[in-house]
Amino acid sequence: MYSYYMIGARIVDELDNIDEQDLSRLVDRFYARVRQDPALGPVFNDAVADWPEHLEKLTDFWSSVMLRTGRYKGNPLAAHFRQRPRLSPALFERWLALWEETTAELMPPAAAAELQTKAARIAESLQIALFFKLPPVRDHKAA
Repeated sequence: MYSYYMIGARIVDELDNIDEQDLSRLVDRFYARVRQDPALGPVFNDAVADWPEHLEKLTDFWSSVMLRTGRYKGNPLAAHFRQRPRLSPALFERWLALWEETTAELMPPAAAAELQTKAARIAESLQIALFFKLPPVRDHKAA
């Protein structure tokens, strides 16, 4: 059911028990919860004009991430930058908590863990791009 191989000193679990139907069901259930969530719902519902189309795009995204299908052709960073004034690290944490809850309910434990790890890495990358600021450069002449 699982195949393991080493990359450096890290064991990588190549899951063969996640399929397109699983991802579609997960995305549908998860974003139904997001849309109802008091913190996330207003941001997502204002940003998404066509939920069926968006759910397809999100399923393509997770298919590309987990199954390496290459179906997703979008730009998640650009999509998040358009919503940047409404986003915060706390919203990312809420999103991840709902994702963890939903993946744990719908997926086998190993698949849920892998989906949660991928989501956390993606969220971290997006937050670095959206919120990272270097301190101002100090004028050495004034010092």
